[in-house]
Amino acid sequence: MRTATITRQTAETEITVEINLDGTGQYDNQTGVGFFDHMLDQLSRHSLIDMTVRAKGDYHIDDHHTVEDTGIAIGQALTAALGDKKGINRYADCHLAMDDAQVRCALDLSARPYLIWNVAFEAQKIGNFDTELVREFFQALSTHGGITLHVDQIHGFNAHHVAEATFKSVARALRTAVETDPRKADAIPSTKGAL
Repeated sequence: MRTATITRQTAETEITVEINLDGTGQYDNQTGVGFFDHMLDQLSRHSLIDMTVRAKGDYHIDDHHTVEDTGIAIGQALTAALGDKKGINRYADCHLAMDDAQVRCALDLSARPYLIWNVAFEAQKIGNFDTELVREFFQALSTHGGITLHVDQIHGFNAHHVAEATFKSVARALRTAVETDPRKADAIPSTKGAL
């Protein structure tokens, strides 16, 4: 079973993440940050990765630590669940359209974290949610998941649509990247023999 449970506790946050890479996109995410929960639900549903997140944070300051630390924990869970990465597709991409927004994601589960981020929000807030936290989440996910992650906004002006298209695009790429290639199910997808 490609599953993992990660618990992260700091002076700022308490987070538990459970994932199943071979799920059906079932989710139960409760971070105390409403819009972020909605985005995590999209990440789970469209990647088909079952995900349960419980987070408590220092909301009296802002949502930054909760969002960033959740990204760290999900990245660590992905790394743990992937194990030696034997048989995975490793690479994937997705162009995703949502109303006015179109976002392109390309990623490599390389164990070499790197984020290229070309997404610009016309609004600073979506409800009470700071739009700059979308990048913070993906930076943490990339770093702690060992993901080379390129995200490019092609079109879009509505901040909600742009953010949601970003999460969905990454989710669809993750879905493909973590799946097993039936022609090489027993091999590490690298000439190095390790990832």
